[in-house]
This record gives sequence, structure tokens and C-alpha cells, in this order.
Amino acid sequence: MAKRMILKEGDPALNRKSRPVTRFDARLKTLVEDMLETMYDGEGVGLAAPQVGVLRRLFVLDVGDENGAMVFINPDIKDVKGEQEGMEGCLSIPDLYGVVKRPMEVLVSAQDKDGRSFEIRLTGLGARCVCHECDHLDGILFRRRSETPLITLDELKKLLDEEKNEVSPEDRVDAEDKERQENASESIGEALTDYGAGTPDEEYAQEL
Repeated sequence: MAKRMILKEGDPALNRKSRPVTRFDARLKTLVEDMLETMYDGEGVGLAAPQVGVLRRLFVLDVGDENGAMVFINPDIKDVKGEQEGMEGCLSIPDLYGVVKRPMEVLVSAQDKDGRSFEIRLTGLGARCVCHECDHLDGILFRRRSETPLITLDELKKLLDEEKNEVSPEDRVDAEDKERQENASESIGEALTDYGAGTPDEEYAQEL
């Protein structure tokens, strides 16, 4: 196994639609192993092939549940149910986070690294991750889905501290920045409740 370089926002490859995987050979297995190692090294919970410069319909994920590490090749979301609103990050847009609405539950079919077809229903973070990674396969970064401007972890902590201490708008210096922070704070506060988040350090260090 080997770690691969993760492409960052601005690389044109991230905006291109990926092609189906047609060969299930040793090279594919090596790519899957490399992607898993790269994902774990980056402390992410998901990684799509385009993020390492391979424009094929493939992603890996591990959201820390009983399913462990999973490989989705040529995925197809068959059904969605419900809605969740929560924070997302991305290894291709490091250290920035935004509130994104996703289905609460997805039914997805795919193939494993040996070409065997399977179908699985995922909820919560698993559903969010599948949608996020499928977006990558279609050349879509989560910035386009975010309900709020993307902010850093330090900015998020500041917003939550201000909300906790009930800092009035008049105490903020920059009027334009004030409006941005108020809107983001309101959405993030709702997302924290809806998504069952803990402290910022625990939840927002994860990137998809």
C-alpha cells in the first residue's frame, strides 16, 4: 500500500465526471488499498477516486460503524428518505466546513473490488458520506451544496463561543462580517442540534 496525493480545490480533475470501472484486476485492488491508507492518514471518513487523480466511479468509506471499511465501485443511489442538516468537510478543501443538507437514509447498489454486486441501506453519517462521495464522482464539491459560507474550525469555535456568551451584534466591529457570522452561527447551531454533534473538536475534525 502507498499514500497518494490528494488533489485540492482548484484542480480541474475535481470538476470532471468520472467514468465507470470496467476492469476488476490487481491494479484496481492496489488503488483501493492506497485510497484506504490515504483516507486514514488524512483522518477522513471517505475518499473518492477523483480526489487522487483517478477519474473512475469508485470511493471508499469508514464511518466507524459495524460495517468497517467499505468499497463502492460504480455506485448507484436507488432511494433516499428523510433529511438531515449538518456540518461537512472535505479532504480536497482542507480545514473548511459548511452546513449541508443530505438525505437521512440512502439505499445504494454498487460492486466490491472483486466485481460482486451488493446493495446496502445506510443512515446518518453513512448516508451523508455516500452522497458526498457520489458528488465527487460527478465533479461536484461540497462547497456547491453548503447552506452557509465555508468557515475554519477556529471561526466555528468563535461563533459558538459568541453564541454561548450572548455577544450582541453591536459588539462586532465589521458590519459585513457580522451578518455573515450571524447567518452561519444560526445555521450551525441548528445543525449541531439536528446532527447530534458533540464538541467542535470531536465532530468537525472529520472530513469526507
